[in-house]
Amino acid sequence: MSSNFNPAEFGRVAVLMGGRSAEREISLLSGNAVLQSLLRSGVDAIGLDADLSLYRRLQEGKVDRVFIALHGRDGEDGKVQGALEWMGMPYTGSGVLASALAMDKVRCKLLWQQLGICTPPFSLLASDSDPVRVLQELGPCFIKPVNEGSSIGISTAETVEELACARELAARYDQQVMAERWIRGREYTISILDGEVLPVIELVSANAFYDFEAKYTSEETRYLCPCDLDANASRELQMLALRAHHAIGCKGWGRVDAMRDQAGRFWLLEINTVPGMTSHSLVPMAAKARGMDFDELVLRILQSSLSADMQVEADHG
Repeated sequence: MSSNFNPAEFGRVAVLMGGRSAEREISLLSGNAVLQSLLRSGVDAIGLDADLSLYRRLQEGKVDRVFIALHGRDGEDGKVQGALEWMGMPYTGSGVLASALAMDKVRCKLLWQQLGICTPPFSLLASDSDPVRVLQELGPCFIKPVNEGSSIGISTAETVEELACARELAARYDQQVMAERWIRGREYTISILDGEVLPVIELVSANAFYDFEAKYTSEETRYLCPCDLDANASRELQMLALRAHHAIGCKGWGRVDAMRDQAGRFWLLEINTVPGMTSHSLVPMAAKARGMDFDELVLRILQSSLSADMQVEADHG
């Protein structure tokens, strides 16, 4: 553990994990990895599976702050953040508004578009949307649930038949479904920690795209870090990701996913405000390339919650 950290300053920490979203199992993996790391570092930490008794258990457990390791709905969309703020309890990561904006792919992309941040064209899909028109406007596209992560419910469509099937799949996870132009090229992810941009990772998948299997189960996915972008292109992508992160109002930590087309132009896909912390996860990989081990990374993320203490005191003083 870094000598810059005093475990006692954090008080009792609850690691929130699990929950009710489609990403529950991944959240449990992330949360347990974070919990074990905190215990190794001497932090007084407990794990809590987020359910309807969560807030009572936080109070009964005399918790001082929360490490949010919930992925997807309820944990990454501003709901738990709002409840914790109402309780006056500091937590890791982005606040209510930034979390909600980042989780909603459509509103996030609309904001980016208004600021001139390059993101692929898209269209909301209603049950009566004309698939021919959608494909004419966008070309081959990804069909996605608007409010999901971990590539859950995502598939590609190049024909009317594929689009109909893809929309049906995405609608199982969210009432709102979107089509997004399929940018052909190389895929990258950029991690941000307390305002610092970590080394860029290139994702090379054996699948058609970096889907759920490629993220969590495939042994064929390759992660190139450092990647082979030249210094100027790497800097351009890092600054673009940081700008997009700040535009949403994110803080603490996060991860931005991007594509680079064959003409060399970068396109931002989405932003994750509670990225995975599993053995296959990308933020720990980027931190390692920066010379930071997993335990130090976890403590750095937790340390960002200390700045919330003064705000809590101001709001409840």
